[in-house]
Amino acid sequence: MESNNALVVFEDKKIRRIWHNEEWYFSVVDVVRILTDSIDAKDYWYRLKKREFESSEIELSTFCRQLKLKASDGKLRETDCANTKSLFRIIQSIPSPKAEPFKRWLAKIGYERVEEIQDPELAQKRMKEIYKAKGYSDNWIEKRVRGIAIRDELTDEWDNRGIKTRKEYSILTAEISKATFGMTPNEYKKHKGLKKENIRDHMTDLELIFTMLGEASTTELERTKDAYSFDEHKHLAREGGNVARGARKDLENKTGKKIVSNGNYLEKPEQIKRLEKNKE
Repeated sequence: MESNNALVVFEDKKIRRIWHNEEWYFSVVDVVRILTDSIDAKDYWYRLKKREFESSEIELSTFCRQLKLKASDGKLRETDCANTKSLFRIIQSIPSPKAEPFKRWLAKIGYERVEEIQDPELAQKRMKEIYKAKGYSDNWIEKRVRGIAIRDELTDEWDNRGIKTRKEYSILTAEISKATFGMTPNEYKKHKGLKKENIRDHMTDLELIFTMLGEASTTELERTKDAYSFDEHKHLAREGGNVARGARKDLENKTGKKIVSNGNYLEKPEQIKRLEKNKE
């Protein structure tokens, strides 16, 4: 799943979630924080479990799974997570005026996911609506959606060939980016002045196009060369990026303009032009 989908919002407050066993699991602490407005949601959750067990001998932890979610420091940490059905049971133990509207919201989220599984085009439609609301143009959105499909095709190919860990995916992605643009994704973020944002959501049209070219080329090379060792994957990732790099350099030579931008897509055109001028 896209990282953008790892957060959902209820009444302007974020809830972390993770796709596990073909369904969403939500951070229980995040839900507790929203329903109780507690300053220390972890302590509230601890006391709630203790109180429920003492009064009814029901262990709320049995409704949870320990799954790794990104913490405030950016690191992945195990935390209590619950699917939609289990969250409904946990919410019953929390006295809160927000409980009923939250249940309705949670049911809607779950229903939308079922719809999207049955009709994947709905997921794309909803994603496009979100980008549209943020101010992106239809042309940019089409490229972004296509880029996600190309990325998924590549990661599926890697997965089929033994790439499993997040670190491995990050290393291979960095190889493609470094070859294509001369920067890893993290270096690219710094170049654009970003922190935790998704770098691709801040790329210009041409940056997205060359990102797609690098990843599509890598996918084709993986299939052609039938790679399986990690060193082979790294080599082909660089080769795929080099295809995009060559095309990028050729266009830059013909237009006299740099493709790599330190501006963000949603900035006004004159702001981007000024940033590019300062860069030169």
